Amino acid sequence: MPRYFFNTRIGNEVIADPEGEELRNPDRAWEVARAMILELLKIEGMEDLMRAVLEVTDDEGEIVLEFPFVEAILDETEAPADDADIPVTKH
Repeated sequence: MPRYFFNTRIGNEVIADPEGEELRNPDRAWEVARAMILELLKIEGMEDLMRAVLEVTDDEGEIVLEFPFVEAILDETEAPADDADIPVTKH
């Protein structure tokens, strides 16, 4: 399975995910990224992270997707009820 890394970018600062997570495909990486953002917003609060972007990269360092934190909030109303079973990568 491919390995995806969930790096948080806030302005010019990047918080790297050194371990990543093996996931079946980019769609699953999107689901995990969304769950991770929502969890971080609960812990850290929204004000400081509204400019943040989660950059998901593959093993070669290529960006697979960029997920602005604000989009996770906008999509929250469309979230499936079973988000609780999506594991969240911590870094």
